[in-house]
Amino acid sequence: MKKLRVFAGFHNADPKGRLRLNCASTLADIACQKITLRDSQHLILYSEELEVDGIVQYSDEEDLWVAIIDWNAIREVFPNEPKAL
Repeated sequence: MKKLRVFAGFHNADPKGRLRLNCASTLADIACQKITLRDSQHLILYSEELEVDGIVQYSDEEDLWVAIIDWNAIREVFPNEPKAL
């Protein structure tokens, strides 16, 4: 099953290092793809030439959805490069 890919602002982290999923572009991406966020959901989070795997979690402290990521696992992606077969 293919993971959903959603925009995230990598500069919009909470004090625990989780990415907040409340940026306008994030919300637009979620709405466009008709995604219903839920705890433990796996997503690929991207911004420009970066992406990372994340796990969705609800932040009761901030009353919004966040994604737990491994900051050391952020990868560079180059969307215009041909994919290897």
